Amino acid sequence: MGFLISLTGIVPAIFFMWLVERYDQKRPEPLSQLRKVALLGGLSTIPCILAQLVLDFFTPAGIPGAFYESYISAALTEETGKAIALYLVVWRHPAFDERVDGIVYATRAGLGFALVENVTYLLREHEVGSFVGVYVMRAMLSVPGHAIYAGFMGYWAGRKKFDGIGPGLMGGLIIAILLHGTYDASLFLMPHVAKISPLLVLPLLPIPLLVVIAGGLRLRRHGMEALRLDAIQFPDRHRLPPGIGFILR
Repeated sequence: MGFLISLTGIVPAIFFMWLVERYDQKRPEPLSQLRKVALLGGLSTIPCILAQLVLDFFTPAGIPGAFYESYISAALTEETGKAIALYLVVWRHPAFDERVDGIVYATRAGLGFALVENVTYLLREHEVGSFVGVYVMRAMLSVPGHAIYAGFMGYWAGRKKFDGIGPGLMGGLIIAILLHGTYDASLFLMPHVAKISPLLVLPLLPIPLLVVIAGGLRLRRHGMEALRLDAIQFPDRHRLPPGIGFILR
């Protein structure tokens, strides 16, 4: 497909950026910081690709290789890239002054990464049918998945910063790697288990959807908790944004 058509792959990431920011519209974050963290999240795809090229030399064969590619080559490198973007741009910045900001900034870093990755995947598709299939599946699963994984890093970074509890950024990074790796492992395992028996593929099929749905619901609960705690600590400046109360309940 054409380059310009592939650029439409930015649309899902931009939509989810807008959706997440609705949680913080009472005291929105500076656009400069949001742009910086998204830009650095997108640029982190470059060192991730380089690291993956090196790691691929050590990939074992068969099923162990599928797990290695999922948790080490993909999840570890990509989630670390987002964590570094979050830390460099946001951690010491005065705009990170509420718990919910951690989720907003972290998901923005994840979506910056997803935006670039999405376009690169679409550029590889040359048939209309495969292009549409990849576009829809990535818009529904991969793009929000990147935001969700990173969101856990932001939530726990915020709780550690403001409340001194929880696993912090590093613990959130581990959670992100586990979620991301599980998502990828279910996909990477399919061709291997299909050689044993096609029926073994069936239990793997719903795992990506379950990871995104369960992770999204859990992150939403974290977001509700962050908003509640912020409203208690900063009652004069933080109220639930109009129009999203139904989302939070």
